[in-house]
Amino acid sequence: MSENVDAPEMPAPRVREFPARSIGGGLALLLGLIGLGAAIALFAGAEKNPLFAVGGAVVLLAALIGLRGLNTVAPGEARVVQLFGRYRGTIRQDGLRWVNPFTSRRKISTRVRNHETAVLKVNDAYGNPIELAAVVVWKVNDTAQATFEVDNYLEFVSTQTEAAVRHIAIEYPYDAHEEDGLSLRGNAEEITEKLAAELHARVEAAGVQIIESRFTHLAYAPEIASAMLQRQQAGAVVAARREIVDGAVGMVEAALARIAEQDIVDLDEERKAAMVSNLMVVLCGDRAPQPVLNTGTLYQ
Repeated sequence: MSENVDAPEMPAPRVREFPARSIGGGLALLLGLIGLGAAIALFAGAEKNPLFAVGGAVVLLAALIGLRGLNTVAPGEARVVQLFGRYRGTIRQDGLRWVNPFTSRRKISTRVRNHETAVLKVNDAYGNPIELAAVVVWKVNDTAQATFEVDNYLEFVSTQTEAAVRHIAIEYPYDAHEEDGLSLRGNAEEITEKLAAELHARVEAAGVQIIESRFTHLAYAPEIASAMLQRQQAGAVVAARREIVDGAVGMVEAALARIAEQDIVDLDEERKAAMVSNLMVVLCGDRAPQPVLNTGTLYQ
């Protein structure tokens, strides 16, 4: 990813994955079974000639060593091959494969995995305690890096995911006070993109590919949840009142303009002010007004 993120700079990988030298295991299995049969036959003829026993032992040892090079690789798995400590490649072809029998093979899963963090309690950018959790979809992309660059790639992904979630949480507020500010609740798509970019930068050294990351839990901590709920409700009331006042002002303006246009009644400035005041009370009040009937003249 080209997006700059505030993540630790990981060391460059010392080893990268490449294919191991291997052949189909069917022929090797057949030769091994033939060797075992030949060894049995030689041992059976040892009564006639003692040298047959020596030959049988040599053939048996060779057959067993050859059979040790067989590997069964399932789909979604790989085998990291080492020869006396040196990395000799990775087997990704599924089925029965045969490699150097003196090598060691470590099984690595290349399937897509989910990792869900526990509910973390952190302070957001405004210092408010919040609770959040995330789920990360990932898979091993480079088996050599996952094996040799980190001690345990499962624990590495888990720890780095928690660190990235905590870092994102303290960088942004739960709710932004400014209209154009990013917030965890109001800009979920942008924040999750930043979380994915930071996770990619953190786990790339382990040969891990981040497929997707999402917040699964986001809320204020229980000790301030009620206070923040009142604040949100107050903000909603203010916003609603602002809409009501803006609409009422437009209606009053339209009413005065229409009265003047159709010359219904001639109002001086004092009566216009009284009319505006009464209309604003009627339109903006949260209760039905109680009318007062005027049985006199307009000015009494």
